[in-house]
Amino acid sequence: MKVLVAVKRAIDYNVRIQIKSDGSGVVTDGVKHSMNPFDEIAVEQAIRWKEAGVADEVVAVTIGPKASQETLRTALAFGCDRAIHVASDEEVQPLTAARVFKALAEKEEPGVFLMGKQAIDDDNNQTGQMTAALLEWPQATFASEIDMGDGSAKVTREIDAGLEVIDVDLPAVITADLRLNEPRYLKLPDIMKAKKKPLDETDLGELGVEAAAAITVSKTAPPPEREPGVMVESVDDLVGKLKDKGLL
Repeated sequence: MKVLVAVKRAIDYNVRIQIKSDGSGVVTDGVKHSMNPFDEIAVEQAIRWKEAGVADEVVAVTIGPKASQETLRTALAFGCDRAIHVASDEEVQPLTAARVFKALAEKEEPGVFLMGKQAIDDDNNQTGQMTAALLEWPQATFASEIDMGDGSAKVTREIDAGLEVIDVDLPAVITADLRLNEPRYLKLPDIMKAKKKPLDETDLGELGVEAAAAITVSKTAPPPEREPGVMVESVDDLVGKLKDKGLL
């Protein structure tokens, strides 16, 4: 079985986000980027399947500028066999990404298309669902456990009410949640080997994909600063403070 796994280059989760002075977005120049953490979990799962003999090939795909190839090299260091870079210097909307992934899935014919449940930069949580809809494939989102069967997968989903277990026929789109696994630490020899693995480049035009209409962000602003906490001497003082704030 071939597995396609999508990865995205995003601002590193350890970076303190700064808003541009004109409010047009967040500062990205000179800021450390890395693989979206949920996509890293998806890559780890695909490699575990390969190590277990469930998958025979794992292909990493990404959309973005030239710098996104660093993210693909990270995926190759995890153990992916090859990578595909869809070049685009424009901000990629979820629908555009879904159209690209549809084209790649039709070309590669994977048994599973894995990706993180969302990216930590825009938090849209839309691409997986849109990809499945365009492909007319089953989808299993927010996966915390996946058991592969013969032509199907049993997926445990994390939902607001707890856990939900569903069976989906393959091929399917599955999005990874936080508790699916814990990604491995990369070793230097694997990082060096990744530099020699094949990485193909293409673009939206070659795939016959039309970019979706851009979403205009009118303003970006930081959250309001939290008021400092106060110490109370007694329960009566606490109740009084809560009443003053209209909480009781």
